Amino acid sequence: MSLHAVHPTPPLDAARTDAGGATESAQVRALLQLRELILSGELPGGSRIAELAIVERLGVSRTPIRAALMRLEQEGLLEALPNGGYVVQTFSERDVADAIELRGTLEGLLARLAAERGAPAAALARARACLEHIDAVLAAPALNDEGFSAYVARNIEFHTLLWSMADSPTTVRQLERVLSLPFASPSGFVVMQAHSQRARDMLVVAQDQHRQVLDAIEQREGARAEAIMREHSRLAQRNLREVLAGHATVHAPASMPAIKLIRRGGA
Repeated sequence: MSLHAVHPTPPLDAARTDAGGATESAQVRALLQLRELILSGELPGGSRIAELAIVERLGVSRTPIRAALMRLEQEGLLEALPNGGYVVQTFSERDVADAIELRGTLEGLLARLAAERGAPAAALARARACLEHIDAVLAAPALNDEGFSAYVARNIEFHTLLWSMADSPTTVRQLERVLSLPFASPSGFVVMQAHSQRARDMLVVAQDQHRQVLDAIEQREGARAEAIMREHSRLAQRNLREVLAGHATVHAPASMPAIKLIRRGGA
């Protein structure tokens, strides 16, 4: 998993084994490759993208490239130009802050639904095991690259388990739309200060919130579970402010070049 693309990719239809499977698989690969070019900074914010140029660059036929461009426009990473082609979007601080807030709202709703509807025992057990793995990672006084990667993987796993407990595909689909933005995921800004002592301390706070929300879900306390997840997203908001204020370590640009897509200022 590359450090600059730690957000979970929205689920795509799996490649089928029938006659249309090869075409669908090519579309998925084209989408992932093109998204990676944007988030890695190879296609910077404001740059124009022509369909034919991407076809030549990726060595893929026009049909899957066209589908990938349309999907990335829907996600908000690209904007279609009136005379053809696309431009890589940039985002204001407010855009990103709103996306994080919306993610927290939807995760809070899912946590409340999970508590009210009753989470399956097996899912609760898997979530507890996941938190034990995170505890082991955070036992180190500071995170190295390996520890950070392990944290990101387990953090995404925990959040995904939480979403599934609600048994609300409709709400999860809306959350997936929010997560398609490069900075809205649960681990989207953890990367920026991964190697500092302060970053590890913040992850310890996040881990305590993980345990609190799981306890609330298990105790069927819907309002409490929702409030905890809303508060949980505030950690990402704090990281966003610090990163844009220049408090991130020198490791940050190499870790997450997509940060360059964010414009300073509100609107």
